[in-house]
Amino acid sequence: MAAGTYRYPNTDRVLFGQPFGPALAEERARLGAGRVFLIASGTLARETALVAQAGAALGAHLAGTWTRIGAHTPRADVVAAANAARAAGADLLVTLGGGSVTDAAKMVGMCLANDIAAPRDLDRLRAITAPDGTTRRPPTRRGIRTVSIPTTLSAGEFSSFAGCTDTQPQDGGAPRKESYASATMIPISVILDPAVTVATPEWLWLSTGIRAVDHAVEDLCSANSQPMSDGASLHALRLLGTGLRACRADPGDLAARLDCQVGAWLSMVGSQTGVTKGASHGIGHVLGGTAGVPHGYTSCVMLPHVLRFNRAVNAARQAWVAEALGMPGGEAADAVAALIAALGLPATLRDVGVRADQLDTIAAGSMHDRMVHTNPRRIDGPAVVRQLLDAAW
Repeated sequence: MAAGTYRYPNTDRVLFGQPFGPALAEERARLGAGRVFLIASGTLARETALVAQAGAALGAHLAGTWTRIGAHTPRADVVAAANAARAAGADLLVTLGGGSVTDAAKMVGMCLANDIAAPRDLDRLRAITAPDGTTRRPPTRRGIRTVSIPTTLSAGEFSSFAGCTDTQPQDGGAPRKESYASATMIPISVILDPAVTVATPEWLWLSTGIRAVDHAVEDLCSANSQPMSDGASLHALRLLGTGLRACRADPGDLAARLDCQVGAWLSMVGSQTGVTKGASHGIGHVLGGTAGVPHGYTSCVMLPHVLRFNRAVNAARQAWVAEALGMPGGEAADAVAALIAALGLPATLRDVGVRADQLDTIAAGSMHDRMVHTNPRRIDGPAVVRQLLDAAW
């Protein structure tokens, strides 16, 4: 008989299929915020009217705007934004952009609550994972909350964790992505407006969609899956499998874009309640922080190989994945690989710019990521990770 505990996330509302301007104004008023700090994509600010529209929706309550967040959320960018938000007297954060912007707001809230004023100050709040998988997370004070308007499908707006990259580690090693967490890091409200995603580059939209597929697949195949996340993950895969193909065929299909947004939302139900991920996510974190590979691409190149590696221990659950992606009776790895190919996305580490001389560093670094240690099939050292990297090469 199954037993467990389901934890609901600290999110009040998800407003979906609504224009973001009126929805943002409604949320600002509902939350009673008087000084709102907007963190947005620099590309959106330069090339679209979306950031100006967000500012107009906030009106006199807009206390400041920040549009300088680099890929993989560098520490220096986070702390600079936090110092600006502190100076502005911010009592609410709003994000408009992709995963790096979303994570930046989570980190800004943490910085404001925990007196972080310089990048090196973050050392005392980061999670530390030993090579044996033991993870220590320092206690943190709760920060101000965020309303998130995502423009990609990475779905970080549904998580209380954030990734932030130390670009200049004190030990002189390669840049590395670090994990931070707090109960109130998860946005208090999320606004899913498919119209704002039309400006997102196709490669980014589709590849972050595969990232959402990765969330759902690794939750469904997890060693500690839950009934709630099983149901959500299966429907997420159905929505994403059809929605992403429809977006590739017609980038202006807003109904398909909303299906993808809802699929990405559902793909995070497991993460919200503590279902553990596996090696595709764990290795992906290191590929991002150390080798600069975009998040969505890490899932494109690693997930099929991790599925093949894990099949010996979760073949029955992998069959659910294949069926949900439209390949009943087939192999999950093949179904995922077919979707990636249909979307015209990269399939190898070489395709995404990883060099052969980086593989050993990535393998060693992966053993310091907690998700490698919660992979359904045991990974007992860098040599096993290197085998997976070689398969993806």
